[in-house]
Amino acid sequence: MTSIVLDAGALIALDRNDRATWALLRVAADDERAVFVPAAVIAQAWRDGRRQVLLARAMAHCSEIPLDGHVARAAGSLCASARTADVIDATVALATAGAARSGDVAIVTSDPDDLRHLLDTIGVDATIIVA
Repeated sequence: MTSIVLDAGALIALDRNDRATWALLRVAADDERAVFVPAAVIAQAWRDGRRQVLLARAMAHCSEIPLDGHVARAAGSLCASARTADVIDATVALATAGAARSGDVAIVTSDPDDLRHLLDTIGVDATIIVA
């Protein structure tokens, strides 16, 4: 069963009530698929939970991946290897790598080129869905 990793673009799409992104999340929930969101991604999209009711509702269906020192160092190292600077995208790529250990994985993103480059750098195969 395919796990899903959401990036900030996906969270913003959910917050803006994008029907396609909501449908994807609903299907994942119905199929009992794991949906992961790195904590750094949440920080990128979260501004005011009182006004972001849709985003809060979506997050109830997701597993948050904490950003600890180990992940932070791994993200920085990945950026160095890939010659990129976006550590948030690096945390998405690392979350995808972790999910890929258990089976197929898809990323929902608004930044497919950068994530593909990061995944190629660490040798992870994942489906990329543009939000």
